[in-house]
Amino acid sequence: MRFFRVTELITTLLEARDEKSLLRLRSQLAKQDVVVLDELGYVPASKAGAELLFDLIGQAYERQSLLVTTNLAFEHWTEVLGSERLTGAALDRLTHRCHILEFTGESYRLQDARRRRRTKNKE
Repeated sequence: MRFFRVTELITTLLEARDEKSLLRLRSQLAKQDVVVLDELGYVPASKAGAELLFDLIGQAYERQSLLVTTNLAFEHWTEVLGSERLTGAALDRLTHRCHILEFTGESYRLQDARRRRRTKNKE
């Protein structure tokens, strides 16, 4: 299993492309049973970065598991990936034979911060 924040993965893919080691990186990632793409949507990707991310999604399609975390609804993914066509194709591959887990409610980090503040105030 490999874990990446999406922004870090895109940077890694771009650097590998520039250093002519992209095929090696893609091969290494293809050997993973699961690739976790964390925090999709916090920073818009460049056109080249979005295309490389899509390439990774396409390579993994029906071959390995991808786990994607995001706070963005699907209709806002174009803001990150830039192109409606690219976003549609990525979502098509990601949502085919997938399990979508949607969580609602307050952030556990915010709950934890409030709990720690209450505990500190009691001391």
